Amino acid sequence: MGVGERKPAAKSAPLRRDARRNRELLIASARDVFAEQGLDASLDEIARRAGVGNATLYRHFPDRAALIEAVFHESLGETQRAGEEARLSDDAWAGLTTYLSSIFAGLAADRGANDLMTTGVRGVPSLEALHAENRETVGLLLARAQRQGTMRRDVTTEDLLFSLAALGRAVPALTTTAPDAWRRYLALLLDGLRAEPAVPAVPLPAPPLTLDELGSVLHDLGPHRAR
Repeated sequence: MGVGERKPAAKSAPLRRDARRNRELLIASARDVFAEQGLDASLDEIARRAGVGNATLYRHFPDRAALIEAVFHESLGETQRAGEEARLSDDAWAGLTTYLSSIFAGLAADRGANDLMTTGVRGVPSLEALHAENRETVGLLLARAQRQGTMRRDVTTEDLLFSLAALGRAVPALTTTAPDAWRRYLALLLDGLRAEPAVPAVPLPAPPLTLDELGSVLHDLGPHRAR
């Protein structure tokens, strides 16, 4: 090295590895906490479980929406692919019911995914794209099912999306009390949209709630439900 030449700066690769590791820890922690508690879970708790400080969290994710995008980007892509597959079904009713069943299975498994899909979370680009895609998928399948004579002709896309969102909000409470109960109520909702009753009648896929179970679900849906 000649006189006056600067010594090469130390490589920063270890720091980049640490930053990448912290980001991965935060995403994994957020995924678990959101699944348990929903999207309004404490960011402090997410940082604590990841083993980092709040400043580190905000360095990687400047706001809650950015963290939500990172956590759910991949799973939202999977939902989009399920919608694309549903559109290919020759039987529109079968395509629609299979698609909705797959979505509701996700809502039952993950409280954060439920919040994401059934409320108006803003600032999450993947979600905004999915909502547009979902509306188009549901609308196409609904219109095709009406032409095929399997769906009531007076049902609109907004009717169906509202009904699904309303039922979806109850899924976490249902799942806590009776894990498969959502299947029964989704089946009842969809049967009410048929142009004609299924022949032969299709048995409902889960037993009804007992009176005590109904009370538990309603309690969990109330303003004082514990997280």
